[in-house]
Amino acid sequence: MRVIFMGTPDFATGTLKALHDAGHEIVLAVTQPDKPAGRGKQLQSPPVKILAEELGIPVFQPVKVREQQALDTLKTQKADIIVVVAFGQILPKEVLEMTPYGCVNVHASLLPAWRGAAPIQWAILAGDQVTGVTTMQMDEGLDTGDILLKEEIPIEPDETGGSLFDKLAEAGAALCVKTLAGLEAGSITPLKQGDTTTPYAKMLNKKMGRIDWSLPADEIERLIRGLSPWPGAYTFRADKMLKVKKAAVGDEASQGFKGGEPGQIARRGDGALLVQTGRGILVIDQVQPAGKRAMTADEYLRGKPVQAGEVLG
Repeated sequence: MRVIFMGTPDFATGTLKALHDAGHEIVLAVTQPDKPAGRGKQLQSPPVKILAEELGIPVFQPVKVREQQALDTLKTQKADIIVVVAFGQILPKEVLEMTPYGCVNVHASLLPAWRGAAPIQWAILAGDQVTGVTTMQMDEGLDTGDILLKEEIPIEPDETGGSLFDKLAEAGAALCVKTLAGLEAGSITPLKQGDTTTPYAKMLNKKMGRIDWSLPADEIERLIRGLSPWPGAYTFRADKMLKVKKAAVGDEASQGFKGGEPGQIARRGDGALLVQTGRGILVIDQVQPAGKRAMTADEYLRGKPVQAGEVLG
């Protein structure tokens, strides 16, 4: 097929590469404009642009894809299909209906669950045991189009946002290649989406990472995993930020104190940092103090001993 590919972040690059390797003619890679990044605010190209240039694929970076000049550029490609993976702009009806096979999207959840911008992280935060990827025939709604194919992926007990991201990116790439083959062969029957029982998977922000110690230990542990590597979970100790990199829900034997208020800390004999939560104990194994490298809780507490009755946050 002649394919226009629309995508921007790392999650999209695997699908672009898979379509290219499968023999599809990628006539244009459409991605977001370069943006300033880092302390020097130098322009940085999105991952899809970098890969497309490596593969010799023409790149188009419209500020707004709905502007007439952008629409005209897309029309001239005479593509069979548009594949969209985390592009970052809402597509107008004219684009959705521009090609014979329309626009196909790869979404990192089992639709209709977790429609929205951050389905990977929200599945972990909610304690889901299974997630997956879905290919969808896009319509004008937000992730509401007809389902084409799905693949389930289990969420492991120690799964992080980063590890699940990698699994779903790989699964989504393979599923997209399978979807295009099925569409071309006429072997896929689109399925209407039903109602969803999950809320909208809203975008992540740094404020979400601040730990509320009044919550149960299992919810806080999922927050730490789900927001890893970005934006990360954190608390405050003596008015200084302390990132919590790795933790586990403690059993009764792990309690280093009794009857503490939420956020109260103690040091266990093996060096782990124990924190009283709203329900249960959280055992912190790895932290990162402000301006320093990540380290074990034992290393950290050697230089910053626990004070009697000390409370985080």
